[in-house]
Amino acid sequence: MRRIRSIVIFVVAAKLAILSFGFIAFLLLSTQTVGRLLSIWVRWDALAYLNIAQQGYTAVGPHRWNIVFLPVYPLLVSLLTPITGDSAMSGIIVSGIASVFIGVFFHDLVRLDHPSRVADISVWFLFIYPTSYFLHIPYTESAFLALVVASFLAARKDRWLLAGLLGAVACATRINGLILCLALPLEVWCLWRQDRKFDWSWLWLGLIPIGFLVYLALNYFVFGDPFAFMAAQREHWQKFLANPIPAVFGKFRGVLAETRPTQMLEGAFEIIFLGFGLLMTLIGWRSMRASYRVWMVASLLLFVSTSFILSVPRYTLTLFPMFIVMAIVFKKPARLAVASIVSILYLALFTASFVQGRWAF
Repeated sequence: MRRIRSIVIFVVAAKLAILSFGFIAFLLLSTQTVGRLLSIWVRWDALAYLNIAQQGYTAVGPHRWNIVFLPVYPLLVSLLTPITGDSAMSGIIVSGIASVFIGVFFHDLVRLDHPSRVADISVWFLFIYPTSYFLHIPYTESAFLALVVASFLAARKDRWLLAGLLGAVACATRINGLILCLALPLEVWCLWRQDRKFDWSWLWLGLIPIGFLVYLALNYFVFGDPFAFMAAQREHWQKFLANPIPAVFGKFRGVLAETRPTQMLEGAFEIIFLGFGLLMTLIGWRSMRASYRVWMVASLLLFVSTSFILSVPRYTLTLFPMFIVMAIVFKKPARLAVASIVSILYLALFTASFVQGRWAF
């Protein structure tokens, strides 16, 4: 109980620090005027999620493109809004509660394989990661990561029905939840190799893709096409599945050819964070569980298997095994101090940029 209390206090303290820093950064640095300070956190994808929470999905008008955003997070926001009376506040509360669960579940998951100190540092790095402000605002990162980590934890504790249910909800939260269909069966494989005995409860993992099937049914109900989201991605955002190699080289060429400093830095950060995720995967490969390797590799491939690369610094926040590797690599005091300072500085930079309405992933 003391351990859980300490984690909750840390997560809440990190949340208050980031939100208050964002408010102060906006007041001191921005020339914009806003009706409510909460609106500084409601930008880009958050606008779509809150619109879905308020009005649902539609096949007509400018909000028809919102079908590309999966339903679990806006559903949670809509359930809370009658109590708060404000969808933005509801979004922040939902993300805030989910982030507390992430801290507790992630710590428990890491402790299954590593000492408590590694678990502590893993949680620390997750919440000071340069894009960790997305865990506290109306975006899906917090809810999705809580569901994914909880699903892994349930599988590790042989609670297969719970793992399947949590995985199904994750698949209805973000499309990359489908990677659980590849990763969690490897936990089954590891168990089967020990005594070569089949456990029928493993079949509960078959529930995982049902969450995505519900999303396809939603597409069909609204548009008459279960794959309407793919057409919307291609038509409105010009994004579609593609060979990752041209996308990566295209991003490199774009950065080298860019003459505007801000856009050049944005592109460079996409490459840097992609490279960092790959580096942590390679460094931790031998010590990682097989299911973690699949989660890392498949996620990284999904990030870049698209017509153009965007938002990688935010997406890497879901690479939870990366923070375990970081905890192992940087656990010595001097390394921990340097890595923490660098991470916190970039967290402050990106947070300040985001609240001023600049693109910050």
